[in-house]
Amino acid sequence: MTSENTLTMYGIKNCDTIKKARKYLEANNTDYRFHDYRADGLDAALLGQFIAVLGWEPLLNTRGTTWRKLDEATRETVNNAAAAQELMLAMPAIIKRPLLCAPDGSMLLGFSEATYQQFIQEKC
Repeated sequence: MTSENTLTMYGIKNCDTIKKARKYLEANNTDYRFHDYRADGLDAALLGQFIAVLGWEPLLNTRGTTWRKLDEATRETVNNAAAAQELMLAMPAIIKRPLLCAPDGSMLLGFSEATYQQFIQEKC
């Protein structure tokens, strides 16, 4: 696979789902670049692209520990894209992961072998 066809995976390296997704890509000889929100950062423009394509609700992981640790008042304020983006920029661990991006701008959120296989066949 050439570099212009390289996928980018966004997430946090110590996440178990990220580990499974990376293992899948490597086992299937899929060229990808990993972007760790904590190590590589996350800016408003990039997050804005994610929100524009996927919507803020799917990106906001309301099942995870980070969300559950928030007080009720804070959770109630996250009711639109701007509020969600502000929270995700402040706490990238609250973003659902992994997020796999193809060079054409299409995105796949979450991980299952079946959806990864289909996405890779279509995009690479």
